[in-house]
Parts: sequence; C-alpha cells; structure tokens
Amino acid sequence: MMPDLHQMTNAELKQYISVHRNDDEAFRAALEVLMSRRDPNAPSQPYPFDLPDPEAEVTAILMEKLKQAE
Repeated sequence: MMPDLHQMTNAELKQYISVHRNDDEAFRAALEVLMSRRDPNAPSQPYPFDLPDPEAEVTAILMEKLKQAE
C-alpha cells in the first residue's frame, strides 16, 4: 500500500524516491508530487539542446554562476 504522498514533506518525498528508485510506479508518483510543488516563478535554466549555440551559451551560464559564487 502506497502512503499518502501529498502529506509527506519534500525531504520525506526525496527519501521515498531514493528508497523506491527501482519501483517505477512509486517513483513516478512521488516525483510527480515533488515536481508539482515547484515554484512556478522560480528562474529556470534553458535546456541546452534548445539553444542556438549550446556550447557557448552553457559556458556563459556556468561562468556567470561561478562569478556569483565568488
């Protein structure tokens, strides 16, 4: 019997996903709940293959992140 995934905290869901990584149904259900909790206004990074020049643009993104970390 699957627990009520909607009642779990994000940390509990991540642990559940880790434990059930080989159970496709449980993994998919928990991941759906976890992903549904994402902030729709959070900044997202583009998928590299959707970029016109993936190598240069990903390099630029990584360099910017490195500068922010310093």
